[in-house]
Amino acid sequence: MVDRDFDIVLFGATGFTGQLTADYLARNAPDGLRWALAGRNPAKLEAVRDRLGLPDLELLSADSTDADSLAAIAGRARVVISTVGPYLQYGAPLVAACADAGTDYVDLTGEPEFVDQMYLQHHETAVRTGARLVHACGFDSVPHDLGAFSAVQQLPSDSPITLRGIVRSGGMASGGTIHSALGQFSRARQMRAAHSSRRRAEGKPGAGRSSRAVSGKPHRDRVLGYWLLPLPTIDPIIVARSGAALAAYGPTFRYSHYAGTKTLRYAAGGAALVTTLAAAAQVKPVRNFLLGKVAAGDGPDEAKRDKSWFTVDFVGEGGGQTVRTRVSGGDPGYTETAMMLAESALCLAFDDNPPTAGQVTTAQAMGDNLLARVQAGGLTFVTL
Repeated sequence: MVDRDFDIVLFGATGFTGQLTADYLARNAPDGLRWALAGRNPAKLEAVRDRLGLPDLELLSADSTDADSLAAIAGRARVVISTVGPYLQYGAPLVAACADAGTDYVDLTGEPEFVDQMYLQHHETAVRTGARLVHACGFDSVPHDLGAFSAVQQLPSDSPITLRGIVRSGGMASGGTIHSALGQFSRARQMRAAHSSRRRAEGKPGAGRSSRAVSGKPHRDRVLGYWLLPLPTIDPIIVARSGAALAAYGPTFRYSHYAGTKTLRYAAGGAALVTTLAAAAQVKPVRNFLLGKVAAGDGPDEAKRDKSWFTVDFVGEGGGQTVRTRVSGGDPGYTETAMMLAESALCLAFDDNPPTAGQVTTAQAMGDNLLARVQAGGLTFVTL
């Protein structure tokens, strides 16, 4: 793609997370990076460019409902970043445009149904054109996917591996995440159908291997001392797909994903909250009321983000060995997500990554290269 006009195009640059991603690129872009901002509102794009202090930064007009405009930006870019969600509502046309054009694509979706639908609709096209479609490049699911990737490499790859990830955080969920979560809760039947269709389409890993996400049950972890609550996010699905793609995860790989709390009271409260939100999402007036309380593009100010944090502890067992590792960072929903999304795009654009195409995970597509980049960006990966 040496004839493309831009290394990176950021679509959705006027939204909250889009602006944070633009800020990160403006501060950390390598010399000579050819990049542009894209969106549907020229005046808002100009305001972002003015705030960045980059008068020569090109602005591109595109709308998620205009396939021709999306095809135009995909055809001019080596990598497209999308921050326009909820992705089930707005994301599919841009994925289609990138798959058709052979353009690499990254987003920050945490919506399993969207990811499965995009696989079914565009994976084969992307394999043919050479495009790498990499979803979930924010807090969903880079710390979990790369944390698991790092942990399993410390275990023998010729033995079955079991791994559990335990998430703890102090921060505010993004408006987009809340909208996406309520949308997915309301579409449980459609989400299961898309998942089943994808499983039939992609088949099983080769060479007799097996990789699955296992939901687990609430319990007290004997190693970490936390009360664990199964966490129904896209993260365990992404980790299991990396396990299916990469031999380092062993002949049999099982991953369980939890929220961790110090007391049983907090664990019970978390379970009650998830159950209540899931039930509320089934009733349209209640769902709309909750969605009206937070806009998809809203987010906390810098002072609040600076106080936020997260950790993900991993405990892996295989070949008679046990390994414990931890990934940690700052504000998960916004600051770190913008960094991870931008570094994923830079990694696809410039690094010597494994040869892949189609819909792939961050571990599968970028592995050690992205691991090094997000560590340089501020995440910590340690063995305990």
